[in-house]
Amino acid sequence: MDELAGAYDREHVAQFYDHVYRTRSHKDDDYYANLAKGEGAGPVLELGCGTGRILILTAREGLDVTGIDLSEDMLEILRSKLADEPEEVQARTQVVPADIRDFDLETRFELITVPVRPFQHLITVEDQLACLTCAHRHLEPGGRLALDVFDPNLGFFVDVSTEEVEDASPSRMPDGRTVAGKHRTGTVDL
Repeated sequence: MDELAGAYDREHVAQFYDHVYRTRSHKDDDYYANLAKGEGAGPVLELGCGTGRILILTAREGLDVTGIDLSEDMLEILRSKLADEPEEVQARTQVVPADIRDFDLETRFELITVPVRPFQHLITVEDQLACLTCAHRHLEPGGRLALDVFDPNLGFFVDVSTEEVEDASPSRMPDGRTVAGKHRTGTVDL
């Protein structure tokens, strides 16, 4: 398993993913759904769709949307969530297990989105170019690509403190488990 597949293809990551995003102040949900609506009624492709947080919102807006992701654990949660959606939302949604660096869906899209930074899991220029090449091949002429990258806090990257720092206050999941986000920087390679 390569590094990209390993990052999110762990059951525990998939279990906590939605909960973590519910407890943080991300404002991207409506952004991507509104962007898709603004592009017209053309189909949308979401790369790195994960558990469907954005994908399902897009389908609820009446747009055909295809999501691809490499993590079967994440896609299993997405399929479970889709099963609870109305039939018309399910009918507008296609889920494909695939690598965002190498896929062929034999169709083109008006809009391709890469929300929530899966592009940043592509750590080599070769992987990044492979993803962008695949995306370009799947865009309609005049179509658009929207991807999310974060503006890093450089102080975070040069702080070599090996102490654990809490990212978010502990919060309770629906099943009663408590989740806390913490991080630690072991080394920095400038």
